[in-house]
Amino acid sequence: MSLTNRQYRLAARPVGMSKPSDWNFSSETVGEAAQGQVLVKVLQISLDPAMRGWMNEGKSYIAPVGIGEVMRAGGVGRVIASKNPQFAVGDHVAGGFGVQEYCLVDPANAAQIALSKIDLRLGTPAQWLNALGMPGMTGYFGLLEVGQPKPGETVVVSGAAGAVGQTAGQVAKIKGCRAVGIAGGRDKCDFVVKELHYDACIDYKTGSVKDGLKEHCPKGVDIYFDNVGGDILDTVLTRINRKARIVICGAISQYNNTTPVKGPDNYLSLLVNRARMEGMVVFDWAARYSEAIGEISQWMRAGRFVSKEDIVEGIEAFPEALNQLFSGGNFGKLVLQVAKD
Repeated sequence: MSLTNRQYRLAARPVGMSKPSDWNFSSETVGEAAQGQVLVKVLQISLDPAMRGWMNEGKSYIAPVGIGEVMRAGGVGRVIASKNPQFAVGDHVAGGFGVQEYCLVDPANAAQIALSKIDLRLGTPAQWLNALGMPGMTGYFGLLEVGQPKPGETVVVSGAAGAVGQTAGQVAKIKGCRAVGIAGGRDKCDFVVKELHYDACIDYKTGSVKDGLKEHCPKGVDIYFDNVGGDILDTVLTRINRKARIVICGAISQYNNTTPVKGPDNYLSLLVNRARMEGMVVFDWAARYSEAIGEISQWMRAGRFVSKEDIVEGIEAFPEALNQLFSGGNFGKLVLQVAKD
């Protein structure tokens, strides 16, 4: 029986927020798996702020999505046909399947999608896109390897209720640090404190981040895990301690700019405090993902770690759902449900 694959292809490079005309929603017949190939039915797709950067032309840590190509995205799925001895029909897998309903993968071709089995005993498919997936790996390695926390230090995390912020703050607490979040809105701040067990959370929508840092970080900031950039990064730089570490993970406040990216005016605070600002890309730790998955899954089983997802139904909802990331419309890791298992 032939299958029809619906997919979103990039039609134009967005200026500012993406709009419907930037996408082409197309259909094509799914080919049969050739020798060595695996056919995956995509169940859920990860929606991440980084996707906005992938749509832009220009040099980056990864090549941009080409015009006419299926939009790049991570996902989880189930193998429905296999001519590869490493994968059996019924296996649950993760990979960069793109925004589509089916994906043919050749695991032996290093230039194509990396395919890995996932164990649903460790977490749900959505959790494999959050705490056990790229956001979790980003928060884990960004904090531990770049931030290098020590017990008793103060860690500030922007975007604290988001996918990466969830992990960074919880790992900070587990490692004996004081964790202060920055998030937008009362509900998100309550979640950050009551469920993620941050020590405090600053609501940037209703109060002053500068005043909040003075109140909740009276001894200054030792590590700042930055997911938003812009004015908040600039403000935190005024509160850092000597030998502070600033982890540059993302800059969601800048991704849809139609003007040049705003850099930090207060960067000389790095000089005065002999501090370090370092960018990180999670793929640099790909060989160690299993280490992080093992530790985070143990914390989850022990009730020490929360993984919150915001699931949107239907592949047709992709363009609008993606823009929720930049309007603050999502609460938790944003996941697109493409099909039921």
